[in-house]
Amino acid sequence: MAEHCENNGKPVFDKPKVELHVHLDGAIRIETILDVAKRRGITLPVCDEMRNLCTVAEPSSLTEFLGKFNHYMHVIAGDRKAIKRIAYEFVETKAKEGVIYVEARYSPHFLANSGVDPIPWNQEQGDITPDEVVHLVNQGFSEGEKAFKTKARSILCCMRHEPRWSMDVVELCKKYRKDGVVAIDLAGDESMKCESYPGHKKAFEEAVKSYVHRTVHAGEVGAPSVVKEAVDVLKAERIGHGYNTLKDEALYRKLLQDNMHFEMCPVSSKLTGACGPDFTKHPLIRFKQDKANYSLNTDDPLIFNSTLNSDYQVAQKYMDFTEEEFKRVNINAAKSSFLPAKEKEELLYQLYEAYGMLNDTSF
Repeated sequence: MAEHCENNGKPVFDKPKVELHVHLDGAIRIETILDVAKRRGITLPVCDEMRNLCTVAEPSSLTEFLGKFNHYMHVIAGDRKAIKRIAYEFVETKAKEGVIYVEARYSPHFLANSGVDPIPWNQEQGDITPDEVVHLVNQGFSEGEKAFKTKARSILCCMRHEPRWSMDVVELCKKYRKDGVVAIDLAGDESMKCESYPGHKKAFEEAVKSYVHRTVHAGEVGAPSVVKEAVDVLKAERIGHGYNTLKDEALYRKLLQDNMHFEMCPVSSKLTGACGPDFTKHPLIRFKQDKANYSLNTDDPLIFNSTLNSDYQVAQKYMDFTEEEFKRVNINAAKSSFLPAKEKEELLYQLYEAYGMLNDTSF
C-alpha cells in the first residue's frame, strides 16, 4: 500500500470524528461493485485487477482521477438495490472509522444514469429518476444510522459542465430538506466560470432564497478567482478544498476574518496533482498555523485507496498535527456542519464529552 495510506494498527486520532467532504460515488467498496456486476450480468476484471483499475497510486492529474469512475459507475448507476446498498454500507464504513457525523455528496443525475458513459440523464436513458436516487440514498443512510449509530446526511451536487441540471438539484434539496439532504454543492471543471453558465447562478440564488445551505468546490486546481466567485456570486458558506486561496493574500485574509470553512483533503490533493507531492510544503500547514476554520476529509477513498485515518496520519507525520489540533479540527467541522441548530448542539456536546472538554471554554 502506498506510503500515504499506511493504515494498519491504532488510528492516529482514536476519538469521535466529523467528516464533511466525501463523495458517495467515490467511496464504494470494490467487493460491492463486483457483487452488483455479477447480479446484473456485467463482466468485470477480478478483484485485485479491478482495484488497480479504480485506484490512483501515484500523483497524477484530475483528468486521470475522473477517468477512474468510468471503470465502475455503469455498474451502480440506475440500479435501485445498488444505490441503497452503497449508502447503507457507506455509513457502516464511516462508523468503523470513528466518524459520528458525515456529510456525503453526490450527483443525483449521475447515479440515475444506467448508461456506460456519464452522459446527460434523460427518461429514456435512465432506469430511475434523480428524485428516486435521492430517496434511495436517504433510505440507505437512515437504515445505516439505526444500525451503526453514525449520522449521515446528503449534499447534492450540481456539475459545472451540466448547468441545465442545477435547478433540478436545488429543487431536490428543497424537497428532501427534512429527509436527509442538508446542502447543495457545485463540482467539476473549475475553468468553467459561472458567469458563462447562468444555470448555476440561478440555482444558487434559489438556494439562498430558500435557505438551502451551500458549499462549492473551488481553488482545488482553479485560481483564487474561482474561490472569490464561489463566495461573492454563489454565496458559498464553505469551500471544498480551496488550497489556491493562498495565492491571493487579500482574499485569504478576508476569508480568515469571515471564518470561512475549508474542506481539506490532504491525500486527495497529492494524488490528483492539486498540490505538490511534498506534504511538508502543503498549503494546509499555513491554514493550521493561522488557526483557520477547516476540516480533514477523504474526498474519494475508493479511488485513493485510503481511509480517514490515512489523512490524519499524513497530517500528524508531515504537518506536526497534535491531538489538540485534531480536536480543534473536528469541533470546527461540527460547528460548520449543515445540521439544524439543535442537532448541531447535540453533535458538539458529543464531541466535547468525548474529548473531556465539557468545562473547557478555550474552544
